[in-house]
Amino acid sequence: MKKLAVCILFIASATTPHSHGQVAAAPVASPARAKKAEKAAAEKENKPPATKSANLFATGLQSNEPTTTEIYADEAFFDSTKNMGIFSGRVKVTDPRFNLQSDKLTVFITKGQNQGLEKAIAEGNVGLVRDRPDPSGGPPTRAVGRADKAVYTAATGNVELTGTPRVQEGLNMHLATSPDTVMIINQNSQLTTHGPSRTEIRQQLKEEKKAEASPLPSPSLSPPPLPKP
Repeated sequence: MKKLAVCILFIASATTPHSHGQVAAAPVASPARAKKAEKAAAEKENKPPATKSANLFATGLQSNEPTTTEIYADEAFFDSTKNMGIFSGRVKVTDPRFNLQSDKLTVFITKGQNQGLEKAIAEGNVGLVRDRPDPSGGPPTRAVGRADKAVYTAATGNVELTGTPRVQEGLNMHLATSPDTVMIINQNSQLTTHGPSRTEIRQQLKEEKKAEASPLPSPSLSPPPLPKP
């Protein structure tokens, strides 16, 4: 069946950007006031824009720009009366806040003029990937979650994993030991587990790290070549 690619545009913020007001010219009779206003306008023009940050799993990017969520699937069904869409067959989601894949995905859109993603429910072979930025400017930390079901709620920014979930970050692994265990990842990348679980903390030995840094040549198992006659 022909692969269907669906691109949905979600408005991340309903705030309308404020236009910069123009400084009115002072009366000719007040040259000092006009000079002061001209200086203030120049400083305002040369002032650098404020830095805006974005968190994965947040309720929306801290920007007035729209957020684009791309959903790829083999089949898609839309119900405008319920503001929902159902995607099935090799579902793949690309979003600035997370990447996700599953067998089935149901999305709910908020009603009203400023529509956006309200909730997303992924089911079947769910794989969730997110990169957490490093505050010191280093490479981001990647976390991979797997479960039978994942529910993302935009109002809280939480992702709930159920169905024997497990989360891996680097070499460390956190696994549910019961199918009833629930894991919740909030928008600050904090993980809360309700139910039995097991945590594996792995650490490489110094010898292993040294060997990886400067590997020795492996001995050859083949016999030396015979001399030519």
